[in-house]
Amino acid sequence: QVQLVESGGGLVQPGGSLRLSCAASGRIFSISSMRWYRQAPGNQRELVAEITSGSKANYADSVKGRFTISRDNAKNTVYLQMNSLKPEDTAIYYCNLDVSEWPSLRTRGYWGQGTQVTVSS
Repeated sequence: QVQLVESGGGLVQPGGSLRLSCAASGRIFSISSMRWYRQAPGNQRELVAEITSGSKANYADSVKGRFTISRDNAKNTVYLQMNSLKPEDTAIYYCNLDVSEWPSLRTRGYWGQGTQVTVSS
């Protein structure tokens, strides 16, 4: 079994910054793609950023130039650095990891518990 723990959300003023973390633990053989999604009230969950095992990153147009996704493979952790935050970034943010588990080596998608980000003055 694999567990994901998110941290780093909170209340920030427009223009401010936050850094989200998502740490995985358990029977992990490897982790391929890591992603951050967000869901605002009344909206569908949307993909914000993705980073591959080769550290290639892709971003939603709405966050390009403001958000940066990164990973620390030694710590099985993915980060989302969010700068120049806007009120429309307010949402619950979820990490999603493709984990190859030990000993089966099967790959499954795991979700974090979600962390609230609120951008407001």
